Formats: sequence, structure tokens, C-alpha cells
Amino acid sequence: MTALATPVRTAAPARAKKRKGLPPVLLAFVLVPLVVEGFWVFWPALQGFYLSLTSWDGVSAPEWTGFGNYAEMAGDPTFRTAALNTLIWLVLFGGLSAVGGLGLAMFLQRERRGVGFYRAALFTPVVFSLVATSLIWQGLYQPDGLINKLLGAVGLESWQHAWLADSNTALYAVLVPALWRQLGYVMVLYLAGLKGIDPALYEAAKLDGVTRWQQFRYVTWPQLRGVNSVILSVIVIDSLRSFDVVWAMTKGGPYHSSELLSTYMYATAFQSLRLGYASALAVVIFVLAFGVIVTYLVRAFKEDTV
Repeated sequence: MTALATPVRTAAPARAKKRKGLPPVLLAFVLVPLVVEGFWVFWPALQGFYLSLTSWDGVSAPEWTGFGNYAEMAGDPTFRTAALNTLIWLVLFGGLSAVGGLGLAMFLQRERRGVGFYRAALFTPVVFSLVATSLIWQGLYQPDGLINKLLGAVGLESWQHAWLADSNTALYAVLVPALWRQLGYVMVLYLAGLKGIDPALYEAAKLDGVTRWQQFRYVTWPQLRGVNSVILSVIVIDSLRSFDVVWAMTKGGPYHSSELLSTYMYATAFQSLRLGYASALAVVIFVLAFGVIVTYLVRAFKEDTV
């Protein structure tokens, strides 16, 4: 008697689990900052670009001028002076603060007695009000101030100078307190980067008999690439928005010799009441900052992918 083969029932396929969406709390953490950022940053930026295409005094209705404000810049001697001073400021302020901050960080990275005091002392100017710092340095630069008195005390009377009243020295005199404040901040950023480098890399380099310069070139500097990107962004942004120190000490004078794009933008907007032209200056500052940072990041990305 043959048994009838009964078909084996296969288990019903399990129902595909529905993919759960993002939790509401996570969505809130993502969307709320995005909405706030859009309201406080992106929307005002778009409004600023629109105003740069108008003639507006801040009271009456804006009048559409197209690219008239940008065309006016081409023949504006004050704009050319401010743009050149901003470029000089960017190179000197950025270069000296980066080199000086890295040098201080490498000198103070090793733990030894008293190193914490020096780190704190160098970082202290960062927490000071920049306006208060500027007023202190303004007193130091006076003809009867401490700087000229020290020069006279060491026999350098010929170097005594009205530093802020001379168009040849005003910009560089204002640059000093800005650097004095920025060095400590850059130093702390580089200290954090140096602490993150694996000590085994230096031990292997020493076993290979490399010099200190070769250690810096082939070990330290490549490992600081990420920190360099952050520092470049910070320096460029701080350079192009430098306003307090210049306005408190010279207000862009004498004869616009220390004028920056930021101070020229402020004076144009709130003294001349030409908010449309000032908005065009703000757009130029944004384009300069964005262009420098993106160029560096693209170059760094290409070097990483090679």
C-alpha cells in the first residue's frame, strides 16, 4: 500500500518589516536648527544680495539699480584702497598668526613645570574685549605713550613716531593688537592638533634617524591637515570681518590709509546711509571669504585623493 505523498507546506513568507522613519525627536533636532539657521542666516543673506542691487537709504523704498553698485566700485578709489588694505591684512594677519601660533604650540606642547602658566598667559588676550584692547593699545601708541618712551629710553629717539597719525604706519600699528589677540587662539587650536598625533610616529622617525625638520615636514605637518583647514577658515573669516580694532583706533584713517572693507561697509551704511552700496560691499566680502576657503578645501581634497 503506497502512502500518498502529502505536499509539504512551506512557511508563509514573513511579512517584510516596514522601514521605520526617523524618530520625531531626531527630526526635531535636525529640522529646528535648520529652520533657525535659515531664518537668521540664509534669509538675511538673500535679502542682503537683493539690497546690493538697489539704491536704499534705509528709510524710503529701495530703488532697483541692477549691478550699478558693483559698477560703481570699479571707479571708487576708497574701495580700491580698502580692498588692497584688506588683502594686506589677510596676508599678514593670517600668515603671522598661523606661523606664530604653530611655533608657540610646538614650543609649549611638552608638559614641563610652568608650561600651563605660559599657555594661560598667551590665551588670556582672547577673552579680553577687543574694543578695550584697542583703547589700551591706542594709549600705548600716543606720541607720549609707553612705546615712544621705551624707544627713547634705549636710545632709539629717531624711531619715535606718531604711529596712528601717519598714513604709512597706521595700518600696521593697528595690526599688532589684532595679532596679539589672535596668536593665543591659534596656539590653542594647534595644541589640540599636536596632542592628537600618535607618539609612535615620532619614535619610528627617530629610529630612522630623521632630523627635526624632517619630522616636522613628514610627520607633524601632514597630521595637522585637518586642523589647518579649521584654522584657515577661522583666520580668513576673522580677517575679513575685522572691524572693532580698526574702528576703535583709527576709524579707517588717516585719509583711509587703514580702511578695510568691513570699516568702509560700516561707514557707508550708517554714516553715508547708502545701505544698497554697503550691501554690495558685504557681498564682495562674502565672495572673498568663500573663494579662499573653498579653494583651499578643494586643493586639500585633491591631495588626499592622489
